[in-house]
Amino acid sequence: MKIRTKLLIAFFTITVVPIFLMYVTFMNLNAYQTRAFRETYNLAEHVDLMADTSIRIFSRLTESIQQEIDKGLAGEPEKFEDPVYLEELNERLSTKYSFLVLEKADELLFVGNAESIERILAEFSGFSDLGYMAAWRNYLDDETEHLIKQRDFLFADGRPGTIYLVTNVVDMIPEMRSMVFEMLMCGVLILVITGAVLTAWIYRSLLRPIGRLQEATQKIRDGNLDFTLDVEDDDEVGQLCQDFEEMRVRLKESQEEKVQYDKENKELISNISHDLKTPITAIKGYVEGIMDGVASSPEKLDKYIRTIYNKANDMDRLIDELTFYSKIDTNKIPYIFSKINVANYFRDCIDEVGLELEARGVELGYTNQVDEEVLVIADAEQIKRVINNIIGNSLKYMDKKHGVIRIRLFDVGDFVQIEIEDNGKGIGQKELPYIFDRFYRTDSSRNSSKGGSGIGLSIVKKIVEDHGGKIWATSREGIGTEIHFVLRKISA
Repeated sequence: MKIRTKLLIAFFTITVVPIFLMYVTFMNLNAYQTRAFRETYNLAEHVDLMADTSIRIFSRLTESIQQEIDKGLAGEPEKFEDPVYLEELNERLSTKYSFLVLEKADELLFVGNAESIERILAEFSGFSDLGYMAAWRNYLDDETEHLIKQRDFLFADGRPGTIYLVTNVVDMIPEMRSMVFEMLMCGVLILVITGAVLTAWIYRSLLRPIGRLQEATQKIRDGNLDFTLDVEDDDEVGQLCQDFEEMRVRLKESQEEKVQYDKENKELISNISHDLKTPITAIKGYVEGIMDGVASSPEKLDKYIRTIYNKANDMDRLIDELTFYSKIDTNKIPYIFSKINVANYFRDCIDEVGLELEARGVELGYTNQVDEEVLVIADAEQIKRVINNIIGNSLKYMDKKHGVIRIRLFDVGDFVQIEIEDNGKGIGQKELPYIFDRFYRTDSSRNSSKGGSGIGLSIVKKIVEDHGGKIWATSREGIGTEIHFVLRKISA
């Protein structure tokens, strides 16, 4: 969910939701308190504490007593001269925030609340000057904040009388007070809960991922890349965390590559030191022999010089190999591609390689099953390096008295497949997948008779892959090894 959507939801949550919840809560509280109000004051008619005005509510409180007074005046007017009855009636009115005033022939016969009536009389002189009226009339005294209900009647002796029901409209009835308090508390509670839920949601969707991102940043600052930043959200912050995690992974890969690179460089230096020391030691030994006169005969001297020459050639090949490796490492191999006739090219290679193998006493076999017209685009010099490196590796690990190397060419659809097989000691199945890795050696003991920098086959793999082909090996220990690689054909 996008942050913009979350902000819209937050706005809706903090405005519309509390209003709706408050409305529902207030309506339920009003219904509950209204029901309690009607039951407490024994009201039959409907009362809405929220919708009705306070004057109307207080007016309804005394309506039942008004009806009782009307019945009494119609049947037993003499009761209204009974102090006991009037006191009892006034007591009931007091529970409804009202009191009774009875006037007979312009004289006060009964006053239920002397203190209040004095203030009322000061503002309301002569409760009515409208003459006799056998019906209730209502007055609102704004100064004293009292609702006054007046009814004229005739006593049993025929003298005029007036009954006043005076209600204090300033007081708030308990149900209304309770409802206002409950509404206030519910409103505060709704706002608090809504705010808490919204805060928790914002924290979970925004602040917590940002906190994790901050922790991850501190870990990277401290050099720790061994952790995972898991954020499932798909908003902008979640996407930022995903990008950060990808950056962490790449940094870790870069760090691991650097460690591996440093390790390989150290191994390369060690290999160079060993592989250069061996021929240099031999050259020094033979030169010292010549200087000390050990080579006393021309034949022996010639042997010493040839040995020195061969060791110098070994050093030259090693340096050439290392120079080429540096070009591989920087992807600066000088390829010169051209169309090459496969049959002619490999015949020339066999002729050149055959002389060296014959001198070493190794048998060379060659089989070509590719048509004479088949062409490939390749760098002739680099493909020759591939063949020489593979054959040189085979000779290095040749453990048979009668060594055999066979080269075979096959037409496999869009490719020409070259196989170079030897009858050497073979490679173990555990080591086979790694023989094309840089600096990998199967001779962990580093026998000086085998030597090598450990980058020959890695150079071969790089050249073949740069030609758009692939290379692989099969081997059986004690029997020999086969190196296979393919080159893409082109039309003649």
